[in-house]
Amino acid sequence: MSKKVVLLDYGSGNIRSGERALQRVGADVTVTSDFDEALNADGLLVPGVGAFEACMTGLKSVRGDVVVDRRLTGARPVLGICVGMQILFARGIEHGVETEGCEQWPGTVERLRPQHDEPVPHMGWNTVDVPSGTGLFDGIEKERFYFVHSYGVREWQLTDARESVAPLVTWTTYGDDRFVAAVENGPLTATQFHPEKSGDAGAALLANWVRSL
Repeated sequence: MSKKVVLLDYGSGNIRSGERALQRVGADVTVTSDFDEALNADGLLVPGVGAFEACMTGLKSVRGDVVVDRRLTGARPVLGICVGMQILFARGIEHGVETEGCEQWPGTVERLRPQHDEPVPHMGWNTVDVPSGTGLFDGIEKERFYFVHSYGVREWQLTDARESVAPLVTWTTYGDDRFVAAVENGPLTATQFHPEKSGDAGAALLANWVRSL
């Protein structure tokens, strides 16, 4: 039986490409902002593009922050993508404006600071430094993934794990600026890159997540 996945529609995100990518790997996908559907699905995908503040405003308008928190309290899987990952952290700082995030993880989303005149936003394909024990990157540890962003998490601050197993944090670099590329933390998973735009490697990653539901 196909896993039921809700792609949360809160006015921001790569909705249709995400929907098609999940369908491609066999998920039964519903695009909705309905609270109960998002709460009760096998998996919840939180997309996000644009500004941190705007995404948090949109998320709160559909009580998405509450849905995420309740799902995680019940150990129900959530996947955040791009800004959908960033808003899971405690706060974001953009253009001098600090916005409170969902606070599922401590830490700050801040502007990338490459040291050798690399342009920002960072747009393109990167390999990633995957930790041992990963499930999300199983079979695709050496592949490249597509990034498009100006902000990221440059320091991992969580000391107490959500589960008995410590979080698995995947890193990458832009120039010599190192930032979080993905996190696997019990039911909470997130990627800074766009798996739905990352070809076969991204499809394999989504398939790994759907199989874990």
